[in-house]
Amino acid sequence: MPTRAAQSFLLDHARARQAVWSRVDWASVEAGLNDLGLGIVEVASQAGDRATYVRRPDLGRMLAAEAAERLTGMRPDCDVAIILADGLSASAIDINAVPLTKAIVARLSERQLAIAPIVLASQARVAIGDPIAATMRAKVSITVIGERPGLSAADSLGIYLTHAPKSGTPDSKRNCISNVRDGGLAIADAADMATSLVVNMLKVGISGVGLKAALDSLPHPGSDNR
Repeated sequence: MPTRAAQSFLLDHARARQAVWSRVDWASVEAGLNDLGLGIVEVASQAGDRATYVRRPDLGRMLAAEAAERLTGMRPDCDVAIILADGLSASAIDINAVPLTKAIVARLSERQLAIAPIVLASQARVAIGDPIAATMRAKVSITVIGERPGLSAADSLGIYLTHAPKSGTPDSKRNCISNVRDGGLAIADAADMATSLVVNMLKVGISGVGLKAALDSLPHPGSDNR
């Protein structure tokens, strides 16, 4: 293997390891989101540390008991709950979470949708958004999470959207937008896609693999509905 290729591989591998094992700078994320005026809540999963989180995905899907208590009664019956989860890339959250969240909030606000306080979730997997949103009684959850890093990118965000979220929701009832990063899917485009999905989920009352079929079954303007 040429020296340059070997060095490139080692650098990419180091970045991937750093993304997985580093901690998100939540203080910086919170400072960047404070001007939205929505309020911010920090929670954690039942995985007590990073090593446990990596080895026990099941614990990363469940809220710590005190976290559930903290969320109770916070803007109940809202339309959307936004959860920022560290996932498997702290780098992705540090770099991209604030601008993406602001872009999504701006678009949802234009549509007069009620947004719950933003939740910052540590040692978290995708499914942790389900009990969080259910506790906040949100109609739709948007979980923004650091994606598993590859050798080509260590800073990608994934966005998972779920209608009527609750613990035990299968992945087939989610919609995913992936590779949100500089050099991948642009933040503005990802925010447009997420907003469109939220609007459509609220329109038909479903998410996941059945969403497209439900939308296709709606009458189109000018069609004969007799």
